Amino acid sequence: MKRILIAASMLGACGLLAQNQVTRLKSGELKNEVGIEFVQIQPGDFMMGCSTGDIDCNADEKPVHRVQITKSFQIGKYEVTQAQWQSVMEANPSTIKGDDHPVETINKNETHEFLNRLNAKHDGYHYRLPTEAEWEYAARAGSATSYAGKLDEIAWYGDNSDDTTHPVGQKKPNAWGLFDMEGNVKEWVEDLYSANYYRNSPAVDPTGPQQAGGGGRGGRFGRRGPPPNGGGGFGGFGGRRGGFGGPPPGGAPPDGATQGPPQNGRGGLARGLPVMRGGAWDNPATYVRVSARYSYYGPTLRVSDVGFRVVREPEVNQ
Repeated sequence: MKRILIAASMLGACGLLAQNQVTRLKSGELKNEVGIEFVQIQPGDFMMGCSTGDIDCNADEKPVHRVQITKSFQIGKYEVTQAQWQSVMEANPSTIKGDDHPVETINKNETHEFLNRLNAKHDGYHYRLPTEAEWEYAARAGSATSYAGKLDEIAWYGDNSDDTTHPVGQKKPNAWGLFDMEGNVKEWVEDLYSANYYRNSPAVDPTGPQQAGGGGRGGRFGRRGPPPNGGGGFGGFGGRRGGFGGPPPGGAPPDGATQGPPQNGRGGLARGLPVMRGGAWDNPATYVRVSARYSYYGPTLRVSDVGFRVVREPEVNQ
C-alpha cells in the first residue's frame, strides 16, 4: 500500500509539473528566475547561407540551401547580460563592465557550465545553445537580405559602437522581436565548423558536422579585413578594448585562446573548431551580415567581443 501511495504521489508531481509548464506557455510567461526573457520561435523553413545579391559572401556561406526547422523553440530576446551571468556563476569576467551589457570574455566551455547550472534548477525547461541553423533562422526573422533591417537601426558595429559594447536592447529588434542578433557581441552556437558543410548539410534540423573539417579562410576577421584573394590566415585585432577578429598573420593568440594549426600549408583552420555568429561592436558592416560565419579558435577562446544567447525547450517535450 505504501508503494502504491509513493507511486501515486510521484505521478501526481509529474502531472503537476507538466500542467504548470503548459499553463506558463499558455499565459505567455517567457522569463525565467534569472531574468532571461525569451521569444517563442515557430517551426518553418528558410534559405540558409549567402543572401541573394550579396557580393561579400565567403565560400563557407555557399551554396545557399533550404533548411526546415521542425520544432518550435524559445530563444533569448537579448544576449545574456553580465548581471544574469553573475547571478548564476557568481563572477563577472567581462572586459567591458556593465550589468546590462552582454557578458563577454567567456569561452564556450564556460557557456556550457552556465547552461548546466540553469538546467540544474529543474524549472521545467532544458537550456542549451542554439544550433547554427536555428540562430540564422531566428536572426533572419523571415528576411532574405544580408541584414535583417537597416543596419544602423538594429546593430552596434564598427561604424557606430564607439569601440565598446552597449546595453542590450537599445537598438531596434528584428521582425520577430529579437535584439542585437547582429552586432554588439558575436554569439557562440552549438555547431562545430566545416568550411564545406553547406554542400551536404541535412535539409531538416541540421546540427553541424560531427567532426568538423575543411581549411581555407573559415570565418570572419577584424577591422583590417581578410587577407587578399581569399587566402588563409586572419585579419587584425579589433579596437582598443581587446575585441577580436583574429590576430594578424604570424601573431600570437590572446591569453586563454588556442590556435589551430594550418592545414594543407594554406594557413587554414584546425578540425573541430566551434562556430560564432552575428558579428560584433568591433567589426565592419560586411562582417555583421546575417549569413557570416566565424571560426578561428577552439572552445577556450576568451575575448571581449564574444558572448551568447540561450535557447530553451520544455522538458515535457523531450
